[in-house]
Amino acid sequence: MSEPDEARITTRDDVSIRRAPKYPAFIIVGAGIGAIVTFILTAVFPVDPAVGFGALFGYFALYGVTIGALLGALLALLADRISLRRAKAATIELTTVGNPADVVEGQQPAPVKEPRKPKA
Repeated sequence: MSEPDEARITTRDDVSIRRAPKYPAFIIVGAGIGAIVTFILTAVFPVDPAVGFGALFGYFALYGVTIGALLGALLALLADRISLRRAKAATIELTTVGNPADVVEGQQPAPVKEPRKPKA
């Protein structure tokens, strides 16, 4: 508990709470799916013996991975727009604790983080 000689400053702020997508995950998964689709399409069609399967797959993978990553990024942008519509407004309260001597006029002391309670 805090001692009585500590100053408590409480501020309120309006915030928006939403679930935002993780862009790198969407891009990496999109690139992986693009590589898999490229592999399947390369395996379905006949291969030129002079070139070989590996070289042909590698060449087409440049396009497949790029297109897959771009589609993943577009999907992440779409998911981000949807999450903006579903955002909920909330009011937060920030309490800072410090000695009155540490508080400079016009400034707030640095916030003190309380330890999180373990989830049951």
